[in-house]
Amino acid sequence: MAIEDNIWAALEEVIDPEIGVNIVDLGLVYEVEVDEAKGQANIEMTLTIPQCPLADQIVQNVETATKGVPGITDVKVSLVWEPKWSPARMNDRAREEIRSRQAIP
Repeated sequence: MAIEDNIWAALEEVIDPEIGVNIVDLGLVYEVEVDEAKGQANIEMTLTIPQCPLADQIVQNVETATKGVPGITDVKVSLVWEPKWSPARMNDRAREEIRSRQAIP
């Protein structure tokens, strides 16, 4: 598996603390770029809202997860606001997870 694939897999372990679904399934991660020679990863992502009170925690969790990938020693996370996130960016797995929790009394 390529380093980039390993990073995507690691990011699936980062849970949005307010929604309880991983940031990849939510569609918050827009791009992953890797410079294998430098051991550097650049992550471009957004949050569900620009004023997210847990932004620092989420970014720190992204950095920690990415640095856990063999071959990565440096991570840069860029928060971007265009394109704006909307629920349409979620994949089916995220929708089903949220839907199943709403059905629980």
